[in-house]
Amino acid sequence: MTFLQLGLRKELLDGIELLGFNEPTPIQQEVIPFILKEKRDLVALGQTGTGKTGAFGLPLLQQLDLQNSKTQALILCPTRELCIQITHDLKSFAKKMPGVRVLALYGGADIRPQLDGLDRGAHLIVATPGRLLDLLRTRKAKLFAVERLVLDEADEMLNMGFEEDLNSILDEVPLSAQRLLFSATMPQRVMRMMHTYMDDPHEITIGERNTLSELVEHQVLLVHAKDHYAGLRRILDATPGIYGLIFCRTKADTQLISDRLATDGFKTAALHGDLLHEEREAVMQQFRAHQVKIVVATDVAARGLHINDLSHVIHYNIPDDQNTYTHRSGRTGRAGKRGVSLAIIHAREKFKLERIEKILGQTFKKIPIPTGETIGRILLQNLLPQADVADASLDEISATLETLAASDEIDAQALMKVRRTVDFYRVAPELSSEPEKVKPKPKTAESMTGREAREKHVPRKMTEGMIELVVNLGKRNALTGESLSKLLNQCGKPIPLGRINIVEMQAYFEVPYPLSHEIINHFKQHPTEFGGRPLNIAFAGNAKPVESRKQNSRGGKRRSR
Repeated sequence: MTFLQLGLRKELLDGIELLGFNEPTPIQQEVIPFILKEKRDLVALGQTGTGKTGAFGLPLLQQLDLQNSKTQALILCPTRELCIQITHDLKSFAKKMPGVRVLALYGGADIRPQLDGLDRGAHLIVATPGRLLDLLRTRKAKLFAVERLVLDEADEMLNMGFEEDLNSILDEVPLSAQRLLFSATMPQRVMRMMHTYMDDPHEITIGERNTLSELVEHQVLLVHAKDHYAGLRRILDATPGIYGLIFCRTKADTQLISDRLATDGFKTAALHGDLLHEEREAVMQQFRAHQVKIVVATDVAARGLHINDLSHVIHYNIPDDQNTYTHRSGRTGRAGKRGVSLAIIHAREKFKLERIEKILGQTFKKIPIPTGETIGRILLQNLLPQADVADASLDEISATLETLAASDEIDAQALMKVRRTVDFYRVAPELSSEPEKVKPKPKTAESMTGREAREKHVPRKMTEGMIELVVNLGKRNALTGESLSKLLNQCGKPIPLGRINIVEMQAYFEVPYPLSHEIINHFKQHPTEFGGRPLNIAFAGNAKPVESRKQNSRGGKRRSR
């Protein structure tokens, strides 16, 4: 099938030809004729990179009335990067359509050019929910003439917390407007929005719901937790032409991994929420220009990031749910090109992988950890294609590298990096994914669990009038006498402390006996955490508390009844 057969006008066909597109993708073949002929609402499900922008953008452009300056079509998307990308694509499609005004509205940028664009009139607006809602509240943007509304990456917009903003915007769009929802997955929140704001929508699904692209090979690398970074480095060293994204869970991990990779000689940059808009744009510009080959990102920072030729997506931290995995992996294997999605996990994370495999109906391919010799052979072959490296040892590879010199065929920096990498693996220990065999050690006071230590603990001869308590915090939790005192004073009164003994996993301390029950009961009734660990206080050892030999505060003996 050709674009001509879809019913598009010549001006759009000329624009498509300039872009070098020859035939429509499966989702374009289904969606474009539907929007051109039908007024019914539509839900289209397809993975990222399947050509969704062309699927809704081309028919929207064709149906614009260029004699009418009012906004006739609105596209909502989750991030400014995607907003800019969609706007760029639409302007490229409409290059042979003089007079078309497409306007991008997004936050994190000077609002004045956007206001000028609204004043001039925009036939089609592409917007992020937050910025558009701000302009609606100030009456700068007007949607009363909108005939078609697109929700692109609806699942991502809801994941980012835009549900309330979307509801407010949808209330401003005429009920008669055709609503077109595009999503990679169909979680419950998207279904709820579909049922609330759409009228008996037609559904088009490319592939099965919530499934993975067939162009992506899903792999898993099993390493010990302590070897997580070492495993990542071996994968990158064994893949010289890699151009990809590495996903981490936190901003701190993202920056740390990026810095370590840069130190190890990789062209890398971090992408996370602490970057200024200008810094983020600089990273993306370098990434698109291949000046940076690897970007380490958080999920939030990577939303809306669209680059068609990524070779790899690496999950340094495997996500907790399959929707996040689907979105991450969908950033490779796009525009007809194959890609790899690799999860690096350790033994305690196997259950996450198995859950994702079960939900998605996909068995991931377990790959071996690249050995130093394997990496050396790959790097030498990449540097010197004619070299015979089939059985070469690292020492032999190193010797061969010493005979090479920079030339027209061999880049000096590349040669230096390969030499440095081979030297590293000549002394680096090999990694294993097999369970470590550890001989059981005899139990000592330091190696016991907290419960074992408390049960075996023999209370010392206590200070008169005091009783010994134990708390499930110790040196491992950075507990000090000062922090212990502050915790106990949460009871609402100063707690005088006697002797304190802080060991690895717990701490023993003396308090006045009359206050002991009050302290224990307070923390039972008011759950408290210290360093992320729930607090638990009890009497130390198996010994029962002993009454102070001092009389109670009223003096004298108890009355007999």
